[in-house]
Amino acid sequence: MIGQIFPAVRSSGRTDPCLEFALHEAPRKELTLFDSTCLIMGIIIGAGLYRTAPDVARGAGCLWGVLALWALGGMLSLFGAFGYAELASAYPREGGDYVYLNRAYGPWAGFLFGWIQLAIVRPGDIAVMAFAFATFARGIWDPLSGSDFSFADQIYACSVVALFTAINIAGVKESKWTQNILTMVKALGLLAIVGVALFAPLGTESRATFEPFPLSIALIYVLFAFGGWNEMAYVAAEVKNPERNIVRALVLGTLAVTVLYLMVNGAFLYTLGFTGLATAGEEAATKSISTVLPHVGERLISALICISALGAVNGLIFTGARISYAVGSEHRAFRILGRWNPRTGTPAWALLVQGTIALVLILVLGSFFNSVIYTAAAVYTFYLATSLAVIVLRRKDPRVRRPYRVTGYPFTTIIFCAVCAFLIYSAVDYALKNMPWTAAISYILLPLGLPIYWITSRRGRRTR
Repeated sequence: MIGQIFPAVRSSGRTDPCLEFALHEAPRKELTLFDSTCLIMGIIIGAGLYRTAPDVARGAGCLWGVLALWALGGMLSLFGAFGYAELASAYPREGGDYVYLNRAYGPWAGFLFGWIQLAIVRPGDIAVMAFAFATFARGIWDPLSGSDFSFADQIYACSVVALFTAINIAGVKESKWTQNILTMVKALGLLAIVGVALFAPLGTESRATFEPFPLSIALIYVLFAFGGWNEMAYVAAEVKNPERNIVRALVLGTLAVTVLYLMVNGAFLYTLGFTGLATAGEEAATKSISTVLPHVGERLISALICISALGAVNGLIFTGARISYAVGSEHRAFRILGRWNPRTGTPAWALLVQGTIALVLILVLGSFFNSVIYTAAAVYTFYLATSLAVIVLRRKDPRVRRPYRVTGYPFTTIIFCAVCAFLIYSAVDYALKNMPWTAAISYILLPLGLPIYWITSRRGRRTR
C-alpha cells in the first residue's frame, strides 16, 4: 500500500526521514462508535449537574421552569452539535475548531482558538472538574479534616490531573478504556438515583425562602453541565468510519445525556420539592437519596460524583491535547506541541504542557465556580465563531463533500449563535461585577494571542 502511494519508497527500498515522520508520527483510527459516544457522554456528565442543580432551580423560579430550563439546555446543545457534526464530517482532521476557523477566517483565527484553549479554556475546564472531584472526595476520606490546612481541595485536584495526564501519555488504549469504564459506571449511577427516588415518599413543599438567582447565569450553568458535546470534533482523525460515526456519536451522546438530566432533576423535584431543591446547596443528590438510604446515601452519592468528575477530567485531557497538537504541527513557535509519539500513539508533549497549566490554574483560582466563570466568555466566543463557520464555509468551500448537513439549517444554527452572543454578554457582565481580578486575567490572555501570532508568523517567513 505504501509503495502504491509513494513509488519512490518502493523502488529505492529506503525511506526519507521526513516521509517516515509523516507515515508513522500521526494519529491512528482507534475510536469506534461506542468509544466515541462514551467519550462525549463521559465529558458531558461531570459533576456540573450536581453542583449547579440548586442554582438552576433558583433561576428557573418554579418546578416546571426547572425541567424547561434543562430541556432547553439539551435542545440548544443539540443545535450546536448539528453544526459541529457537519464540520467534523466534512473536515475529519485532528484539532476541531482549530481546523474550521483556519479555513473559514484564516490562520490567525485558528491560532487564536488554539492559544485560548491552551492558556485559558481547556486547563480551566480540567480545573473545574478536578475541584468538583476534590469537594466530594473529601466527604469520603479527608486525612486533613480538623486541621488548619486550607489547601486540601488543591491537593486532591492536582493529584487527579497528574494521574490522568500520565494515563493519557501512556497510550490511547489505556485512556479510552479508562473513559469507557468511568462513563458506564456514572451513567448507571444516574439511573440508580432515579430508581431510588421511585421508592422515596413524595416530597412536600417547605416554606423556606431563598434568594433569586439570575436566569442568564442559570442558563450558563445548564449549558456548562451540557458542555462537551463538541469534543468529538477534536479527535475526528482517530475515529473509525468518521463520515458516519462522528454524527452518530454527537447526536446519540447529546440526546442520551439530555434524557438522563431530565430524569435526575425529576427525581430531585419528586423527593425534595421545588423549594427543597432550590435550598439544597451542594447536597441535592445526597438529600434526595438519603430519604431511602439514610445511613449510606451520602457516601454513595459522593462516590458517584467523584466517578463522574474523574470521567470528565480524563475526557477533557484526552481531547484538549489534540487541539494543542494541531496548533503545534502548523506553527513553528509551538512545534514541541506538534510531536506525536509513535510508541504510545499520543501527543505526549501537548498532554504534559496542558497538565502543567491546569495545575497552575488549580493553585491560582482555588474554587469550582471561579473556574467556571473564568472560562465562560472565551468558551462561548469560539462556540459562536465556529457555528458561524458553518455558514461561511458553505459559501467558501461549496465543493467540499458534506456527508451530513445541519438539520433545520439555517434556523438551528442562527438560534444557537444568538444564545452564544447573549451568554458572552452575561458572563462578562457577571464576572466584571463579582470577580474582576479573575475576569481581568482571562480577558488579557485572550487578545494576547494575536501579537504572538503576528510575531511568530513574521519570524517563520523570515526563516523560510
